[in-house]
Amino acid sequence: MSLLDLQRDFIGYLVDEPDDISRAIAAAGKPGLDVYRNAYGAQLAACLKDSYERLWAWLGDAAFDAAARHHIAAHPPESWTLNDYGLGFGDTLADIYPDDPEVAEIAALDWALRRAFDGPDAEAFDAARLSEVDWDNAGIQFVPTLSLLPVQTNCGAIWNAIVAEEDVPPAELLPAPGWVRVWRIGLQPHFATIEAGERCAIEIVISGASFASLCDQLARESDMADTVEAAGLYLRSWLEDQMIAGFPRVAPRDRRGSQPSPVQCSDSVASASRKGQSHDPLLLPPHAQSGEDRAFP
Repeated sequence: MSLLDLQRDFIGYLVDEPDDISRAIAAAGKPGLDVYRNAYGAQLAACLKDSYERLWAWLGDAAFDAAARHHIAAHPPESWTLNDYGLGFGDTLADIYPDDPEVAEIAALDWALRRAFDGPDAEAFDAARLSEVDWDNAGIQFVPTLSLLPVQTNCGAIWNAIVAEEDVPPAELLPAPGWVRVWRIGLQPHFATIEAGERCAIEIVISGASFASLCDQLARESDMADTVEAAGLYLRSWLEDQMIAGFPRVAPRDRRGSQPSPVQCSDSVASASRKGQSHDPLLLPPHAQSGEDRAFP
């Protein structure tokens, strides 16, 4: 038996797959092999429980352990750090629970919050400096921990109830597919459920478009008054939630027609504030906070 064959058989033994390890290891060595197998599975299962704590609470010990064993058998570690081991567990859960989409979505939220915690630092833009922004040519740079998750269930409400140790609501499909944005403020990950319009606006910005181009895009989908209000609400929300790292200059684009200027859109931030407008619970719901450490409370 070659060294490569021996290594493959050893891995197969660790994950309970067919192997010929007994041909290379004397019977007296089997207790030692069992120690390796038990330690291997226990360590990886512990990693998954650490990264997916809310999912663990939702599924319970038996179901989570069964899903973990299924994932571990099919996905040996590939990174130098076990912090990365949970990547792809949501896909495993989607296969195991095809009729329970909230399971994979709670997992995706757990993982996104963990990734946000581990992500690179970035200082949020100070809203007091808005007057310095060249709105004709300004882009929007989000903090690097920002991510977007598609959802079709009330996974956010379930996650919050588990964290708060309140009565956990039953899983339900949303009236329409939605999105969750995840980001970090300081050392604390956050998430908010958002509607499709804000998701679209964020993706336009991430594509490298200027704020002026964002206003143009919104103008093509609604009248001018709605554009001013929508762009202003998005911008105000992103600033208040400390999602914006800066307003870098981007190359100007051809802008024709009667679309509102970017200054009009930015002015609506102050206008909405003067009118005492609050975030619409459907448009910009208040974000929920996770914990401040690796094991979210």
